[in-house]
Amino acid sequence: MSEKPVVVLVHGAFAESASWNAVAAELAAAGVTALAVANPLRSLSGDAAYVRDVVASIGRPVILVGHSYGGQVITQAAAGEAAVKALVYVAAFTPDAGESALELSGKFEGSTLGGAVVPRPLTGGGVELSIEVPKFPQQFAADVDPAVAALMAVTQRPVTEAALTEGLAVGEPVWRTVPGFFIWGDADRNIPAEAMRWMAKRAEGRVQREIPGAGHALPVSQPAAVAATILEAVAAVS
Repeated sequence: MSEKPVVVLVHGAFAESASWNAVAAELAAAGVTALAVANPLRSLSGDAAYVRDVVASIGRPVILVGHSYGGQVITQAAAGEAAVKALVYVAAFTPDAGESALELSGKFEGSTLGGAVVPRPLTGGGVELSIEVPKFPQQFAADVDPAVAALMAVTQRPVTEAALTEGLAVGEPVWRTVPGFFIWGDADRNIPAEAMRWMAKRAEGRVQREIPGAGHALPVSQPAAVAATILEAVAAVS
């Protein structure tokens, strides 16, 4: 058997690294080492470069796990990285060459995110987006404990509009050549479930798991199911 991989957890827009706490606890209980990365959320290319730096520093096989926009990031970060042995997409975008998060979220009807975000102009140009605090619980975390969702709303990290509109800059995405594992909720209001079904099928995911009634914040609301999916990836490559 090969060396057990380290699981690198990459959050997406409107979240932060502590959103993985419950998942990391489940993995630790199973004897799996995990590291939750602070995704900069500034540009797809820059965010992916940072994740690649993290991967390079580990010196062991890695499984990349991305939530939401984090799926864009891990897909680009994995390009040409021999240490990456599997990809896990948690309510996440799974782009092909040139595809952006914004493009994929609009491919199928159902997302209500556009009506919930507010822009903040940036001194250096462009804008960053956050979800209106009163709308956050229903939009992002409808199946999370209301008190927890309220805290998530005020600790959310904005993402630049540029990051969401930047296309995947690889010739061939790594999900075509390494195992992919997918989990999402059928009540997601950020990324339509139909889109995630389509992306998982296109990538021929080894696991394609849909959680009835689950919203977008799966790492918080469904940590056991998310961890189980990651552990299937660990088992497949260990």
